[in-house]
Amino acid sequence: MSATGPKRGYCLLVWAAIGLLPMLLVAALALPWVERVAGLDSEIADARDQLTRYRRLIASLPLLQAEIQKVNSNQAFKAFYFEAPTPALAGAELQHKVQDIVNRADGRLISTQILPEQENERPPRVRVRIQIQGSTETLLKCLYEIERARPFLFVDKVSVRSSARPRLPQRVVRGRRIRRRRPANRSGELTMRLDVFGFVLGPKG
Repeated sequence: MSATGPKRGYCLLVWAAIGLLPMLLVAALALPWVERVAGLDSEIADARDQLTRYRRLIASLPLLQAEIQKVNSNQAFKAFYFEAPTPALAGAELQHKVQDIVNRADGRLISTQILPEQENERPPRVRVRIQIQGSTETLLKCLYEIERARPFLFVDKVSVRSSARPRLPQRVVRGRRIRRRRPANRSGELTMRLDVFGFVLGPKG
């Protein structure tokens, strides 16, 4: 009789272990699956948020296109820039514009030089170095015309020097006074060198 109790308890433990084993196996398999489902739910929620934002962007696309079209057709905006396919063509247009300005001011354009482009400029600039000769009034008129030009032009590195030659002293050669010859030049004439630049809009698209 005394041995029956321990045997019965042992049997109960064995049966309990046998009954818990499938439950442990099910829990071991179900836990990763539950975690995976929770992760998928989170991904689905994020995807729905992104979809909502994309739908809002798509809905606003016609308005953005209309704004872009408005900007492209805005002549006041284009007044800032040279609209040329290449910087070289913009430079040629700038040279021609500067030449017209100098001619209208009754000045003489001695030289023009297109300066090299500066890398990584946004928007890119086109620059020319010019040398003008004329009276003070002529040079001031040139600067005024450059300031009010369209597309907008800007002036940099201005230098002005007088073109008038001073009267040379007489020299004595064997008892005779000889006046040194000097080249004829207009009295009070100035030579101005300056860099003029503008911005390039570039090709469409």
